[in-house]
Amino acid sequence: MKSLDKIKNIVWFILLGCVLSSCDDFLDRPAEDTYTIDGFYQTDEQCFQAVNPVYNSPWYDFQRGFFKIGDFLPGNYYAGSSPYLTFTINSTDEDLVSMSASLWSVNAYCNEILLNIDTKSGSEVSEQTKLTVKGEALVWKSMAYFYLVRCFGAVPIIHSNSEKIAEGGYNDVYKATIENVYDYIIMTLEQAIEWLPETNQPGRIDRYSAYGLLAKVYLTKSGYGMSGSRRQSDLDSAAYYSLKVIEESGRSLLPVYSDIFRLANNYNEESLLAWHWTVSSMWTSANSFQSDLGMTGFSEQGDSWGDWTGISVDLQDAFDESALNLTRNNYDSRRKATMMMYGDVYDYFWVDQGGFSYTDFCIDNIGEFRSPTGANAVKHLVGNNNDHILGAGVGLDYMQTSLSTHLLRLADIYLICAEAVLGNNSSTSDSKAIDAFYQVRSRAIVSAVRPAQITWEDIWKERRLELACEGDRWYDYVRWHYYEPEKAIAELTAQRRSYYNGLDNYYKTGIFERRLLIMMKIRLPLM
Repeated sequence: MKSLDKIKNIVWFILLGCVLSSCDDFLDRPAEDTYTIDGFYQTDEQCFQAVNPVYNSPWYDFQRGFFKIGDFLPGNYYAGSSPYLTFTINSTDEDLVSMSASLWSVNAYCNEILLNIDTKSGSEVSEQTKLTVKGEALVWKSMAYFYLVRCFGAVPIIHSNSEKIAEGGYNDVYKATIENVYDYIIMTLEQAIEWLPETNQPGRIDRYSAYGLLAKVYLTKSGYGMSGSRRQSDLDSAAYYSLKVIEESGRSLLPVYSDIFRLANNYNEESLLAWHWTVSSMWTSANSFQSDLGMTGFSEQGDSWGDWTGISVDLQDAFDESALNLTRNNYDSRRKATMMMYGDVYDYFWVDQGGFSYTDFCIDNIGEFRSPTGANAVKHLVGNNNDHILGAGVGLDYMQTSLSTHLLRLADIYLICAEAVLGNNSSTSDSKAIDAFYQVRSRAIVSAVRPAQITWEDIWKERRLELACEGDRWYDYVRWHYYEPEKAIAELTAQRRSYYNGLDNYYKTGIFERRLLIMMKIRLPLM
């Protein structure tokens, strides 16, 4: 484990470091050899086509940084000597550079959509379409800045790329303060709320997507510039906007937790904001997470290499699980939907082969248990080609799946509500907070009892279990670090971020003993 001083330095680098230079209908976009920009934006359909790519392509180069920052850094995932695990990242890191470039690309793309809708849209385009498309672009712009400010701190605010280029002053752009960036995000989302409809087509951003993101921004901002406690006015705003989503949107949690992450549910009602990927000839439109996280041979494409990484021992601890046990407790359904461990079988992977057995796969296909922690990832995986066809209607391709990446879910909003209502108190029995917390917990744990009161620690742990390996956990540490830096760093320092030796032999011995026992039980009646 690195020293506290070294961890503190890298935490500050990530939090406050300087900015680096920087369903298939979502694929419907203008053919590049058919239209010029002046001849486009002439119909409602064309206007929606213009914003569709922002749901995937500009974000493509952020994928690895999204997971490494979101889950390597906070100790959810083990990846050997990765600088994201050892807190040794520097400004030339390839994934950090790609992430920064991707976020600025999203911002530029959204700025141009806003400009073109205002200056180039034809008379046949309805006013509602113009407002909806601009609202969608504003939410994506806000999301890009939300990532930027939480990863890099003070960053420039580029309201119009065209203006900066025309002025010739793009090399003289100064950083805005962190506080001003948060204010800009809030103002941008407030405008989006005015323009967006309450309901939109499945998978598209609507007014409640903006309300939910605004609640999360206020909860994060509440600790900035504070010491030991959070700004009550921001907490009140986070509670207000989260309750708007909970009480007015008509959305509800999917009954089965694992269903959230299946192809057939790419546009599920629990998802407020998502990257919607699709397999196509356009490389950047597809999801490539399965390649980094899946094990060799998981699909027929020969494009997965995540064998030697795995879910951290520390996250296993949080789920009250241990790779050293040969039996699973399975009382929390999120564990199996997040990490595959010895003995796990999945009916939604390898459906054409009767399901996927993690244990049998490691022994029969790979020949050994390679995960250094005894657990591999589940989220972001789709399975084999048949699984992809069953879920999306088309096959997968090399490093390409169509599985959506959910960035903001209703469950997150419930936990934001609980935490915002709790505020700076040590505990709360407020029914709004208790109900929100219980909605999330009872979905995952059938035997869950509705608590009479909850604490910040309860919510903090619940957020980790609910959102594990969804690229979000590091940002919880960012906002905690804003107002209680020593505590945030101390928890990171105390994590179990290492690995086990000898798991392959241990598991194979267990398999041998189990198979011998089965053989004995079969023979016993014959004796």
